[in-house]
Amino acid sequence: MTEIVDEDGGARGALVHLSSVLTANETLEAWAIQRRIFSLTHRRLVVAATSGRFLALRRGFVGGFSLADIRWQDLKEVKIEVGIIGACLTLAAFASPDLASASAQTTTFVYDGLRKDQAEALYRIAQGHDQAWREKRRVRDLEEMRARAGGIQVGNLAASAPDGTSQDATQRLQRAKAMLDARLISDSEYEALKAKIINQV
Repeated sequence: MTEIVDEDGGARGALVHLSSVLTANETLEAWAIQRRIFSLTHRRLVVAATSGRFLALRRGFVGGFSLADIRWQDLKEVKIEVGIIGACLTLAAFASPDLASASAQTTTFVYDGLRKDQAEALYRIAQGHDQAWREKRRVRDLEEMRARAGGIQVGNLAASAPDGTSQDATQRLQRAKAMLDARLISDSEYEALKAKIINQV
C-alpha cells in the first residue's frame, strides 16, 4: 500500500476507509486527495487506483462514506488537466458490462481539485490500464468480426469458401470491407483478402 505521509487526520481516515473495501489480493497503488479550497461545501474527495479498479470515496458530514468504483476493464478513456493550484482527472467508462462493445454507452466521471503530483501518478496508472484493455477489446472485437465474417482469418489471410458461389464471395467481400471500415484490418490485409476471395470464385 502507498505510504501515507504528511497528511492530516481526515485524509488518513479516508485512506483507512479505502483500505477497508479492498478485496483479497487487491493492492492500493496510488491515491490523490482533493485540495481544501475545492471542498468548501463538502468533505474532501479521495480517489485511488488499485490493482483491479479505480475508486472514488466521498465521506459524509456526520460519518460514513459513499464509494464509486470503475473496473479497469470498463475504462474507455482517461484525461488529465493540470492547473496552477490543482489537477482534474476525467474518466469515461463503459456502462455495459460487455468489454467488447465499443459502441456501448459511456458514463463520465470528473474529479477536480486534486493534488497535482498525486493526480499525475493516478493518471499514469489509469492510462496504462486503459491501453492494455483497449488492446484486449480490439482483439476481441476482431475475433467476433471474424466469426461473423464466416471464417475469414486475417492472421493467415484465409477465407472459407463453403460453396464457391459468386453470391458467397460477394458476402465475404462485403464482410472484409466492413472489417476494413471498422479499422480491424489494414489496407494491405484487405487487398490480400479480396484477392484470395476472388481467386476462389
